[in-house]
Amino acid sequence: MVDTSTPVEQIPVRVFGGPTALFEYGGLRFLTDPTFDAPREYPMPSGRRLTKTAAASAAPTDLGRIDVVLLSHDEHPDNLDESGRALLADVPLTLTTPGGGKRLGAGAKGLADWESVDLDRPDGGRITVTGVPALHGPGTREEVEPFTGQVVGFVLTGQGLPTVYVSGDNASVDLVKEIAGRFGPVDTAILFAGAPRFPQLFDGGLLVLDSAQAADAARILDARRVVPVHYDSWGHFTEGRDELIAAFTAAGLLGRLDLGNRG
Repeated sequence: MVDTSTPVEQIPVRVFGGPTALFEYGGLRFLTDPTFDAPREYPMPSGRRLTKTAAASAAPTDLGRIDVVLLSHDEHPDNLDESGRALLADVPLTLTTPGGGKRLGAGAKGLADWESVDLDRPDGGRITVTGVPALHGPGTREEVEPFTGQVVGFVLTGQGLPTVYVSGDNASVDLVKEIAGRFGPVDTAILFAGAPRFPQLFDGGLLVLDSAQAADAARILDARRVVPVHYDSWGHFTEGRDELIAAFTAAGLLGRLDLGNRG
């Protein structure tokens, strides 16, 4: 379902369930928010529990070489679980939040909003990864971060390469507008969606984009392709594949929606 009218060659994206996806960019292999545990429950503060309902469609041993992990945040098991933490030990570089960079230690680097790091490409060029703002809930950063923590998204650019945006657990369309103002149009947007909610948090407000907001984000970014993740395999996600297809259809953007190569 990729919009084949785009002149830019699109990068293959493999999706594994939850927020986890693998793509090659400029000769380096990137993995987002690794979650490979079997279905189980995770206790959380205030008596909440996160329930993983389906296994990932591949195991870490099936992935091959991983050069960089793009980790939106390390504090929630639906973004970094026990298997994911074990995988980080074998990855040369994990890019994440400033706080996560300190917690994860060697091999991890935190990126503040709009901070960039240059990575060497095998062909001798460079890839620039820029940390971009994300907000894990409704409201202001001061209202949200004490409850859900710091989150970061990423934009990848390089000479002769498409622009790739990885949203992380972001619920703010206003922040998407800021990112689009600096980097749009985007060739591939890997958007975290799923409309996760908890009645005990923010009166049940959205913690990450819902399907209609994901379609709106695609329009704002002028994204040539959107690969959604973070919409299945967890009990607190309230919207899934069908809602995404319906929302992108209603927005006239179904041709840009790419559900990725599974597994």
